[in-house]
Amino acid sequence: MNQLELEKKEVWYIVLPLLLVIPLLGISDRIFDIFKEESYICLDLIIQILIIVCTMAIAIQSWLVFPHLLSNQILYIGNLFFVIALLEIVSLVITQNPMAETQYMEMLLHIIERLCLSIGFLFIILKPKERLRMNVRIYTYGSSLIFVLLSFVLVYCSSTYFLLEEPLLNKVKTIVHLLSAVLQGATIVILSKYTKQLPKREIWLNSAAIYLIISDIFFVFIKDRESIWGFSALIYQFFAFYFFLKALFYTSVEKPYRQLLKIKQDLEYSQQELRFQAFHDDITGLPNEHLLLKTLKEDLHANNHQKAIIAIEIDRLAAIRSSIGISYSNEMMKRVAERIQAILPPHYYATKLREGQFIIYIDHVTTSEELLQFCFNLKDAMKKPLQVQLFSLNGNLNFGIALHAEDCSGEELLMHAQLAMRDASQMPQRFLFYKPYMSNGIADRILIEQELHKALANEEFYLDFQPQVNLKTSKIESVEALVRWRHPTRGFVSPELFIPIAEESGLIIPLGKWILETACVQAKTWEKQGLPPMKVAVNLSLGQLFQQDLVQMVQEILQRTNLEPKYLQLEITESMTMNIDQMTQLLHELKAIGIQIAVDDFGTGYSSLSYLKDFPIDCLKIDRAFVRNIQHNQNDEALVSMILSMAKHLRLKVVAEGIEEVEQLAFLIEGDCDYIQGYLFSKPISAEQIANNYKDLHNRASDILTGMKYEEDYII
Repeated sequence: MNQLELEKKEVWYIVLPLLLVIPLLGISDRIFDIFKEESYICLDLIIQILIIVCTMAIAIQSWLVFPHLLSNQILYIGNLFFVIALLEIVSLVITQNPMAETQYMEMLLHIIERLCLSIGFLFIILKPKERLRMNVRIYTYGSSLIFVLLSFVLVYCSSTYFLLEEPLLNKVKTIVHLLSAVLQGATIVILSKYTKQLPKREIWLNSAAIYLIISDIFFVFIKDRESIWGFSALIYQFFAFYFFLKALFYTSVEKPYRQLLKIKQDLEYSQQELRFQAFHDDITGLPNEHLLLKTLKEDLHANNHQKAIIAIEIDRLAAIRSSIGISYSNEMMKRVAERIQAILPPHYYATKLREGQFIIYIDHVTTSEELLQFCFNLKDAMKKPLQVQLFSLNGNLNFGIALHAEDCSGEELLMHAQLAMRDASQMPQRFLFYKPYMSNGIADRILIEQELHKALANEEFYLDFQPQVNLKTSKIESVEALVRWRHPTRGFVSPELFIPIAEESGLIIPLGKWILETACVQAKTWEKQGLPPMKVAVNLSLGQLFQQDLVQMVQEILQRTNLEPKYLQLEITESMTMNIDQMTQLLHELKAIGIQIAVDDFGTGYSSLSYLKDFPIDCLKIDRAFVRNIQHNQNDEALVSMILSMAKHLRLKVVAEGIEEVEQLAFLIEGDCDYIQGYLFSKPISAEQIANNYKDLHNRASDILTGMKYEEDYII
């Protein structure tokens, strides 16, 4: 605002003296009558002194500024006004002795000064900009001093030896002033081309040129130097020099100062920005772990209030990130952060860690129910899917709650909440309070995650296959591929241990691709070995379903292995079907390839059954949990019967897992089940065992079913 007011004042500085030209033309005689002739002599002397001060100020300022800028234009302007200042000083000294010769010398000096000013300034404008050396300054100012001395000698000699007649001298003066006015006009035209680059400087210079033109016009028409017109000519000349000084001041002082001020402001802003970036997450804008730990260190033991931390993570975030990419997963994190902040109470402090976890610090906890209520509120807020570009993602959250103990540091409190959060992913309600036993086995879990990275490259994984028997034909027509890990030192590592870790770390993506391709290669190998064509079933993880190139990857694997699509079945779990819109499109694309789609662990999830009519599903797999007690538990019996009946009406095939007893098999045969898988027929075995013992496995299945007098001519 102050800067804007200053610019308005500067406009008035330029315009107001111009407006005085009109009254001068109209009432010059009246003004002339007010003062005596002696008054004009005094006023003339004062203006001359002001002109000397102004021109010398320009010369001195250029001298001082040149070492910093080394600009030829700055140096030449300083020299030009140094010449003008010296000529004005000489002229002032001469006028103190009012004689005919001194008036003649003053007139000649005035003509030389005017020619130097107009020609010199035009030369400076036309001269290309360049950088000069420091020693040039002494030479140029010295040359200016010599020029003034030679000019004085020339004027003195002229007044002594070849004195010009007054009419001729007046004509020369008129021509010089008119030429000066023309050159100043040319200067204005040239400067107008640079107005956009440095508008303020050009305005001052143009104003100076205009005032010099006015001054020249006044000098042309005056007959008496000691008059209102002579005084006015000097006044406008002074204003012109003042505007030259303003232009130089702006170029050499004001503009660099403003640039320096802007640099300082930018630097302060950058420091603030760097501080913000150092203590805030660049994705969500929330405080990061550095600021969290700093806050905990300062605040945790500040008073006796009960304090707590709630650690929050998006379920299977690593798998989602590996599947949909970093940019989409970052957008997902922003949406989750917005929902957290929308329901965050005033005294809750939200932060985000680099691992993609959100940490809520509460510095004053009244009851544990307060913390649980916040978790419930956030779960409700996350029920609506997160729309990220083309993806509609479910933000299932896991909550870990840790209350502060007296001997617990900030880092330990944070770790306790994270441990509770990790175990909460296995609980139906998805939140847990920290208990000391949760700290057990942390190092081993981290070690397994590190070893998983090497296991795939070291070929420590292998596949076992469990046959699936067709109850209508008594034949083994399909197998399920099951991944196994043979660790070089640990030995056999259970899939129940390493699969969740692989999903959390994102390693399930490359591991899932290896399983799929290895299973397809093996199915084709059995065919080449002369075995009847068998369909191979492969489980898909949640991370793979979010993989952008999943359909393309399946197509490429089928092409590389030369396996017909109908001999591949992909199995999804029921919990994966919650995002119906996205899953519908994906499964239809997979189905278009020609592969089979099955829902594994059917009945154990919590999804709506509406997906059964929307998804292109071929098969339902009854989880072993329902089959295990089917002959002892009426509820399990009723559920299995319902699944079989529903599948029959929907024209879906049914595979029952975990069959270990004949009584279980008998119930399923009576319920018109299609396929059986379990230890009653075969445990999971290697590919070589299936190839070598295929007939024995087939005969065993046939004997069991024949013994139960159940065999029909039926082909799926």
